[in-house]
Amino acid sequence: MSATVHKSRRRVVIMGAAGRDFHDFNVVFRDDPTYEVVAFTATQIPGIAGRRYPAGLAGPLYPHGIAIRDEEELEDVIGELMAQEVVFAYSDLSHESVMHIASRVLAAGADFTLLGPRATMLASGRVPIVAVCATRTGAGKSQTTRAVARMLSSLGKKVVVVRHPMPYGNLTNQAVQRFEHYGDLAAADCTIEEREEYEPHIAQGSVVYAGVDYAAILKQAQDEADVILWDGGNNDLPFFVPDLHITVVDPLRAGDETTYHPGEANLRLAHVVVINKVDSATPEDIATVTENIRALNPRAQIVKARSTITVEGGVEMIKGKRVLVVEDGPSLTHGEMGYGAGVVAAKRAGAVLVDPRPWATGSIASVYEKFPHIGALVPAMGYSDEQRHELEQTINASDAELVLIATPVDLRKVCTLTKPGVRVFYELEETTDPPLDKLIVEALELQLALEV
Repeated sequence: MSATVHKSRRRVVIMGAAGRDFHDFNVVFRDDPTYEVVAFTATQIPGIAGRRYPAGLAGPLYPHGIAIRDEEELEDVIGELMAQEVVFAYSDLSHESVMHIASRVLAAGADFTLLGPRATMLASGRVPIVAVCATRTGAGKSQTTRAVARMLSSLGKKVVVVRHPMPYGNLTNQAVQRFEHYGDLAAADCTIEEREEYEPHIAQGSVVYAGVDYAAILKQAQDEADVILWDGGNNDLPFFVPDLHITVVDPLRAGDETTYHPGEANLRLAHVVVINKVDSATPEDIATVTENIRALNPRAQIVKARSTITVEGGVEMIKGKRVLVVEDGPSLTHGEMGYGAGVVAAKRAGAVLVDPRPWATGSIASVYEKFPHIGALVPAMGYSDEQRHELEQTINASDAELVLIATPVDLRKVCTLTKPGVRVFYELEETTDPPLDKLIVEALELQLALEV
């Protein structure tokens, strides 16, 4: 069946991963009668394609909502729906990969568009905003955000964290989400991925907002905040206009800071750049990222930091043991990391890594097929109850003596594990001057002066 074309409206497809795509639609296209968004496409996150962006969120121009199709069908979607323009709206792809997608779009007959910060960032005008972003998934953005939250709290500020979206459930119910207590996570039926990001902030006493409609989220969050702390996802740009833009780079993947989208844009926009993991990287790789920062953003202040790793109960708990290492899922998959804090802790303690792949089942086995670089690690994937159960099965079937849990969430609380577990923690520890808290104070004082 051919699409009904409204000649007065430009027909648009938005490519995304259930996050940035919905935000761009809400702030740029939702209420603009000159555009008609005919579909979203979805990738990276399982279980999104085949659904609809609901009419209640899409607004009066979209009484039936908007279809969400699989990105693999991109050319068919453009042809069937007579799309004139495709907007690319997700993160952590190499520049080369982005242009391959652009080539597919152009060959299918549509224009290819990237929306910039001016079009998509929302301004508060009432409270200062500090944004923590990164050049790659897994650079250490979450631990940096936690450190910044502690610094702001020590200044006597009420910190409200707003997290990049992860709306993998009922989108209407998730329009505006507020988390203050652990019970709020259970009530919202949060996935493992969501818990990884929200739990550590709640543990520090911060209120966390997330959801789908970030204009509504900003309006509510600024009513209870002295400072809003934007906690970015992947290597995406902030959704809010920051008074202080902090970007974290990863010297273990030196060079990626100039070759991934939109990580390079984050680097160029940053007021402060944190070079994390200097205790694990080589001097040569640290020098490479330092040179790239100075070449792309000479105005930025550079802060170097360790990713300090500790083991629950001490390293003796894992010394010489056969361990199954569970690392953050997205960091291993589209973040392309070969290892994380769990592997570092295991090697330092002389533990033996158990390869989980012979026992992988269902979607977990599929993850290894799609991302073979993961190797002998377990990605903490849990986007659904079914996938969480498959994660449990994979872990429990292995012949490891214990599970090394190197994710920000305690898997023992969300999975039924038949093996003993030991957690690995990692926090930011600065190694250079000026310290990050001094730069934060200077930025906030400047903002307050400008408001006066």
